[in-house]
Amino acid sequence: MVPTVPSPRRPPGPSHPGDSGHPSHMSRAVRHWYENELGWPTVPGTPLDLPTGLRFDVLDAPVEAGYAALRHLVPGSPVAVRADRMRILVAAGSADELPGLLDWLEWGALTLDLRAIGEDGRIEAPLPPGTPAPGTPRRAGTPVHIPAHASHTSHTSVDTAVDSSQGAAVWLRPPEPGCEVEPSLPTLSALGGGVGGAPDLVRLVDTMATECHRIRLRRSCAQPLAMS
Repeated sequence: MVPTVPSPRRPPGPSHPGDSGHPSHMSRAVRHWYENELGWPTVPGTPLDLPTGLRFDVLDAPVEAGYAALRHLVPGSPVAVRADRMRILVAAGSADELPGLLDWLEWGALTLDLRAIGEDGRIEAPLPPGTPAPGTPRRAGTPVHIPAHASHTSHTSVDTAVDSSQGAAVWLRPPEPGCEVEPSLPTLSALGGGVGGAPDLVRLVDTMATECHRIRLRRSCAQPLAMS
């Protein structure tokens, strides 16, 4: 009996030439949005990363701690979410100030789930608004929990939570094309309220550190007591 020869397999690719869901096409579109629409530098290669320490640094913390601190940001100050982490853009150079700032706020002696990414660092480039995560089609009616103090952020909060739960970084508060990002970022020079209504990095860090400490305490209390 002559064995049946299987048909040639089709190479992976878009179902038609104009399929914008192809990963390479999407990557080019995302890079174009950052470099041409925002004027931000990107790191060569894939996956697409953004360098930190040039136009901004990043504070990275649990989403619960990040949501509590959003009230200290001015409109237009970008915030991203990836899974259970929030990344708040702050002024370039802030990462170097964080250890001393935590000491000054009397948080330095504690181990907190709060870190800063600055010079020579990078973060995953969040997907531009309206871009679906590759290979993760959104399901209508997916229940998503949004903390109560996040209700004022934007009408896209639920969509952001759905997308970030799939593992892709997305914008909760996206940067605005054509607008310089630096004036909206929290900075240490705005200590005590600053000039021109600039956001205050000190209040932002203090709030995030407080919430990180509360999370730490809750987790410690939730651990079962060791048997003697």
